[in-house]
Amino acid sequence: MYPLKNRHSFAIDVFAKQLTEIRSLADLALINWSNNTYILGEGTNTIFTENFEGQLLLNRLTGIEIEETPEGWHVFAAAGENWHQLVVSLIELGIYGSENLALIPGSVGAAPVQNIGAYGVEVARFIDRVDVYDCKLHLETSLTHEECQFSYRDSLFKNPDHRQWLITGVHFFFPKAWLPVLDYPDLATLPADATAKEIMAHVIQVRQRKLPDPQIVPNAGSFFKNPVVSNEQCQELRRKFPLMPYYQQPDGRCKVAAGWLIDQAGLKSYTVGGAGVHSQQALVLVNREHASGQDILHLAEGIQAQVKARYGIQLEAEVRLLNGTGLLNP
Repeated sequence: MYPLKNRHSFAIDVFAKQLTEIRSLADLALINWSNNTYILGEGTNTIFTENFEGQLLLNRLTGIEIEETPEGWHVFAAAGENWHQLVVSLIELGIYGSENLALIPGSVGAAPVQNIGAYGVEVARFIDRVDVYDCKLHLETSLTHEECQFSYRDSLFKNPDHRQWLITGVHFFFPKAWLPVLDYPDLATLPADATAKEIMAHVIQVRQRKLPDPQIVPNAGSFFKNPVVSNEQCQELRRKFPLMPYYQQPDGRCKVAAGWLIDQAGLKSYTVGGAGVHSQQALVLVNREHASGQDILHLAEGIQAQVKARYGIQLEAEVRLLNGTGLLNP
């Protein structure tokens, strides 16, 4: 059995029956896929609720390639590269666009799966293609942006029918015609002519102030998705809760701040066993002291029930929860 406490950022003391590291494309041909196989990057968006009885594939592919054109930069990054380090490197090279996505934990390969986003920017905006290896059929393919079916914190890669797809690398395009995205309140203090470096530094500062460091307080970042509701439901909620923050969406619906819903429901001090809601950011659940998988599941279920009762909104987990045989929330 292989210990997983240091392989996922929530640091639950569990084990995996089998563990295989993928460090080169040649390693892919050696994969013996089974129905109880799970692909793991840096483990910053995955919580193991109990011992994993199958095989874990650790994606450790590395390498970055950059090609400049008159219109912009084509950037290829292998899936095992660290996302934040890629952002920092690009900004230092004068390749702008990803600055709002700084300090998001995890690997490059996880970015398209979750369609990571922050402060008005989603990674899908810059993704041109995603290289994929089918571990079951042992076939390589490359999916276009459209084929990835990106949406809010979602993509084709989350479809259970494609769970055998291991992302080997991501192709980005960053146009030279860059404009800052400063629409979110946390960026309101920045001047309209802020540089990408200034935006990145500010984003890092804000995230460090609002979110706990997983190395100090084990957590998996935002546990719940910000729910998207109809405009009618949003306006009804605004009449009851005038201070509720919301963000109008292009399709007319409204995105509501899940952290605010949890906070205003009085759940910032809510704990179950060793798991609890973070005192400064209600959207983050933390491993306070030797939390078990059942602690975190019961904590999440309790939050969902109370938010549903108060606001009529069903929160959905953003993190990926795994029990002994696979995903609890595929």
